[in-house]
Amino acid sequence: MANSVNLNLSKSAKVRTVRILPLKLKDVSYEIEGMRLIKDLSVEFSPSSLTILLGPNGAGKSLLLRLCHGLIEPSSGTVEWGGNENASARRYQAMVFQRPVMLRRSVFANLDHSLKHRGIKKAERIYKIEKILKHTGLTRLANVPARRLSVGEQQRLAVARAWCLDPEVLFLDEPTAALDPAATHSLEEIIDEIKKSGTKIIMSTHDLGQAKRLADEVLFLYRGRLLERADANQFFDQPENDLAQSFMRGELLWWNRQELKAPKKFNNRKGM
Repeated sequence: MANSVNLNLSKSAKVRTVRILPLKLKDVSYEIEGMRLIKDLSVEFSPSSLTILLGPNGAGKSLLLRLCHGLIEPSSGTVEWGGNENASARRYQAMVFQRPVMLRRSVFANLDHSLKHRGIKKAERIYKIEKILKHTGLTRLANVPARRLSVGEQQRLAVARAWCLDPEVLFLDEPTAALDPAATHSLEEIIDEIKKSGTKIIMSTHDLGQAKRLADEVLFLYRGRLLERADANQFFDQPENDLAQSFMRGELLWWNRQELKAPKKFNNRKGM
């Protein structure tokens, strides 16, 4: 994999222009058949940094990503992009799921399909694809049918397919959940390169080790509520919320509560 982190997918070098951020969620709730799965959640994401969504299974991490990406609509509250090009926000964001769908074609053709769909000319598509293949370690697999790849290679291709669109915001839903340590390490290196290229990353995980390696800031969710938001170093040193403390100790969060509240000092400040 290439060592350079100054990847520019355009032939002419440009500083990234902020088009759609910040992303603001205000009093967002999401329910199915009367059951609220996301509850009165307010948060703002600003450019740069890597934000990790932490919490046990069922905390609402994946749902929150889907709400942010626009795949589902909130039952109440608002999700708004605050940039100058918010009307075309979908064009400047991408999302990668735990189990990506591979098209029935080669690795190269999977990437080419995404770029062609955006109306990018052939010469520019080839330039972008060759760079992405190099930076994701997939060059030798360019002509291999995507569905013959290993699980780790498929996930690298899924991330490469999103990255080649040069998104301003990239949502990652537990992208390494099904990977072995070697494949996880390779994908984390790619995620770090994407971050350094200027893309805002919002990623869910329940892997504390991974969160410590990647996060600039942490949002801790439990039962659909945002209970704590903090800089990564502060959170991993001493979270303020007692449920976050229990989660950090590896305890099972199984007990019922009448109320779930953030610490009194909790400040839902703007994203880094």
